[in-house]
Amino acid sequence: MAIVKHISIKNSNYDAATDYLTIQHDEFTNKPILDDAGNEIPRDFYLLDGINCNPFSFNAECQAINAKYGKNRTRSEIKAHHYIISFDPRDRDENGLTPEHAQEIGMEFASSNFPGHQTIVCTHRDGHNSAGNIHVHIVINSVRKLDVEMQDFMERPGDALAGHKHHVTKSYMNFLKQSVMDLCQREDFYQVDLLSPAKVRITDREYWAKRRGQAVLNQENKEKEAAGIMPERTTYTTEKEELRTKITTVAGDSHSFKEFTRKMLEQYGISVHESRGCLSYLPADRNKPIRARMLGTDFEKEHLEEIFRNYRQKKQKHFPYRPSEKHKHVSGSMQPHTAPAFPGHSIRLIVDVETLIKAQQNRYYAEKVKIGNLQQMPNTLAFMQENGIGSEEELTALLASTKADVDRELSELKETEAQLCKTNLLIRNTGQYLANKVVYKEYLKAPDKQTFRREHESSILLYEAARKELRKLSGGKKIPMLKQLKQDKAAQVAKKNEQYESYSFARSKLRELQTVEQNVRTILEAGREQEIIKNQERGS
Repeated sequence: MAIVKHISIKNSNYDAATDYLTIQHDEFTNKPILDDAGNEIPRDFYLLDGINCNPFSFNAECQAINAKYGKNRTRSEIKAHHYIISFDPRDRDENGLTPEHAQEIGMEFASSNFPGHQTIVCTHRDGHNSAGNIHVHIVINSVRKLDVEMQDFMERPGDALAGHKHHVTKSYMNFLKQSVMDLCQREDFYQVDLLSPAKVRITDREYWAKRRGQAVLNQENKEKEAAGIMPERTTYTTEKEELRTKITTVAGDSHSFKEFTRKMLEQYGISVHESRGCLSYLPADRNKPIRARMLGTDFEKEHLEEIFRNYRQKKQKHFPYRPSEKHKHVSGSMQPHTAPAFPGHSIRLIVDVETLIKAQQNRYYAEKVKIGNLQQMPNTLAFMQENGIGSEEELTALLASTKADVDRELSELKETEAQLCKTNLLIRNTGQYLANKVVYKEYLKAPDKQTFRREHESSILLYEAARKELRKLSGGKKIPMLKQLKQDKAAQVAKKNEQYESYSFARSKLRELQTVEQNVRTILEAGREQEIIKNQERGS
């Protein structure tokens, strides 16, 4: 499958782009690789061409256009745009894709989609993924050199005029993705739908985190093997990778979203939050949640609900629900005729059909609601019996006690969260303080403090800000060592997770009791109404 990626470049030295394309670079640091003599090493293979410029004088020609139109003068401006088209390795092996043909496709793509821009097109055959996939780099000056005819994909009149800057919008990126898909379809290459959100989304940051982590792990395992120690693991997994695995495992064994959130917290200490239909996951050792859309569509609520439905259908097929015993409700009494026959079923609120507008409009829906109410009545009575509640007064007392427990659990949780927040601030400022301490000591000893401060202003300001914040946080007391602070944080995170689990359990029990209380009132009220009707019938 071919993909297209965009990178904005703010470096005013356009030679850096050319150097990256023609010289060997360390894939983790992006720094040039030098030989023993300290010279840069050219890449083993590359194809390089220019459009509206000479690729080897790309820097000078771009600087001339920038000066002509007075553009790209500030550091914050985007000086160039870097697009990468990566082809599937199978296209090389099965469809006869060569670097030369890929370069032709790249030139065609650049000419069609970036007309009037100074452009360099370079093809490599050594992809980062060790599969040797062929990919094309396209780098354009952000300022257009020539006037061109207005094209359908151009969104502004200035997009066709010289001296105007290249703009990358969401609709334009979708157009480029469609162009890549059209090219691959024409060439009969492997391709996926680039316009649909990825089921499993892996960002550049995650990709490189995995590459770096795997490199470190390989080195550690190599040292262990040399020492005669068997490595514990050979594959490095990122935090998001582990989170995806946990979500998939729990979702595949859950009946509902509520059960899924409970299991995620109980089994892995991961809190699942929903806001406006969007999910986020907060592992125990993080302060900032990970949004579901950053993981992929397979981890958003819509897909999870589909997994839950499939799981319920599978269970229903193999373990159909057939209640073996019947419940009998005696008017005005809270005692069921038999033992509970609904183990594990959640208690839902009994709905008043008479006040439900949809039920009044649709008799089939009304019948469905009535059946649901009949199912909830024995569930409610069974709950009362199982918990030894014999009257409304006892239920009210238990509800008040549970509410007090919830308030206490929440108060303790908030207190721990406040302590954890303070510890995180201490850790961050202590790290900043220690990192710049040496520079600040040199500043105090410097004969020309004014010049030294001007040359190291950033480090000195960071040190002074950290010192001020630490004094404020410590209240004049001695600040603990960084190692101790990290130990305190670990203990506070564990305590917070334990308290949150206890709070969540108490809160769920409170909600269950509130539902039971409302159902009991409805049942008793219905019983009283029936008694009134019977008395009226006897009197008449």
